[in-house]
Amino acid sequence: MPRHPARHTSRTVAEVVHALARRFQRAKLHYGHGTETAQDEAAWLVGHVLRIAPNRLVRRLDKPVIPSRIKIIDALAEERIKTRKPMAYLLKEAWFAGRPYYVDERVIVPRSLTGEFILERFQPWIDSKRVQRVLDLGTGSGCMAIACAHAFPKARVQAADVSVEALAVARLNVKRHRLGRRVQLMRSDLFQALKRKRYDVIVTNPPYVAHAEMKTLPREYRHEPELALVSGRDGLDAIVRILAEAPEHLTFGGILVGEVGNSAKALQKKFPSVPFIWLTSSTGDESVFLLTAEELQRHRDAFTRAG
Repeated sequence: MPRHPARHTSRTVAEVVHALARRFQRAKLHYGHGTETAQDEAAWLVGHVLRIAPNRLVRRLDKPVIPSRIKIIDALAEERIKTRKPMAYLLKEAWFAGRPYYVDERVIVPRSLTGEFILERFQPWIDSKRVQRVLDLGTGSGCMAIACAHAFPKARVQAADVSVEALAVARLNVKRHRLGRRVQLMRSDLFQALKRKRYDVIVTNPPYVAHAEMKTLPREYRHEPELALVSGRDGLDAIVRILAEAPEHLTFGGILVGEVGNSAKALQKKFPSVPFIWLTSSTGDESVFLLTAEELQRHRDAFTRAG
């Protein structure tokens, strides 16, 4: 009898994702750079290689994946496990507030919880219709500045960072999102180069990791620029400077929104009399604070003394 070639059985998107998630679990990877679980990390990798946006992947789970794509997925998965680099660096892609951004090791991986509140236009803390000027302080990849430009379509946005390398990445993203007329990039060590410019909204995700804590972080974080992570002995150096100087840069009725991660308790302890408004994310996290221009002015002496 003539021999028939063996029939190749295609694997579906769902099967590839589940197998990859188990592989990541066995490798004991650390997540937190755009995903929180092995399943989400696997879905992100598969979706990227297949050129399927994250919000559309669920509709394609029963579709077959051709062997050549599986080979690419396997190679990237192996590199992720071997190097412990965040997936975003391997894919040169990160998602923030529903939009994709180019990233590499010149910037930290976008993962700020502030994106959720940008999408809500910081309601009810400010009238979005009156927002004309926004500042993203420590912009990194430019993701928060770009998200603000979309959230406040009539506003001009300035995006400042001390790192020339970070600004180069931000420039790529501003161009990608076609916002060159509304998002201005500039080099500045926090407010230093901004003179006395004032804004209706200031957003910031500054460095907030303590020096000692940096040594205890998972390997994934060691691939990110230390300049964007570490901020003094208690992790509060940058945010204290921002709090002290922000009153000079907010309009009447303006707001400062800052993310301080696991330094939130230390910040509240340092300034027990300051009525920080801790914004609650959809996951229950409360590491993003909001202060009005009036409260910042009222407690300015305390911030200045601490700096």
